[in-house]
Amino acid sequence: MLAGERLGWYAQHFDLVEVNSTFYSVPEPRLVERWCAATPDAFTFDVKMHQLFSFHSTPAKLLPPDLQRRAETDAKGRVKPTPVVQEALLKNFLRSMSIFADVGKLGVLLLQLSPAFSPRKHELSELEPLIRMLSDYDLAIEFRNRNWAIGDQLESTLDFMGEQRAIFVNVDAPASDHFTMMPSEIDEVTNPKAAYLRLHGRNAKAYITGKTVAARFDYDYSDDEIAEVAERSKKLAQKARELHVIFNNNNLDYAPRAALRLRKALGQIVRAPAETLELF
Repeated sequence: MLAGERLGWYAQHFDLVEVNSTFYSVPEPRLVERWCAATPDAFTFDVKMHQLFSFHSTPAKLLPPDLQRRAETDAKGRVKPTPVVQEALLKNFLRSMSIFADVGKLGVLLLQLSPAFSPRKHELSELEPLIRMLSDYDLAIEFRNRNWAIGDQLESTLDFMGEQRAIFVNVDAPASDHFTMMPSEIDEVTNPKAAYLRLHGRNAKAYITGKTVAARFDYDYSDDEIAEVAERSKKLAQKARELHVIFNNNNLDYAPRAALRLRKALGQIVRAPAETLELF
């Protein structure tokens, strides 16, 4: 299957996709237009925010060319995330997002925070400038440092998310106390418009030591585990007007197969089994 055909194929089986490539670059408007043209009217794109906004170390080469020349960098060529650079990047980013929005295909913007964003070194208030700039959009925030979600801190985190009308990202992750793994027993809806669930698999060793995305999230959900996810999805769906469920166990064809099996477990109509595809 040619790369240009993959999205059309995918859209025959699913109504929603989470775009990952936008974490590394701002998509060209023409590319977004092609994505829109290749999908049905009711198809939805959830879009991951560029990594510069999420407290990740960002090489200057991942910025649009005009910003690469303007951005201030350190000795290793990493961007200093000044407000000026962030606002310029966001303007560029939202220009492409407006194409999705204009045809009714923009879902949620996903901010996947770095594990380095921890309560020990950071404050939740640091997220407020971006939240304000995205007030016209539905913003989901995934914490990747479990210290935001344990003990007394969890209540403070959820209160902040609710006050900001941001969408708390619930996860399915390995059962581990490692600081990069969020607890899987949390099912919270902080904005009644949408609930969000991302499934990372349950391979703890791979999650910690994997050198590639496929290695880190190398996990094939069993039928019993898919049934668990189905029940969890039903409960979350009762708390919000819509629920977005994303499988991130992206080695081989594990994610699309798991997604189809979940749709079957939920009684949704599905087509033929999915194949392995690198979509974005």
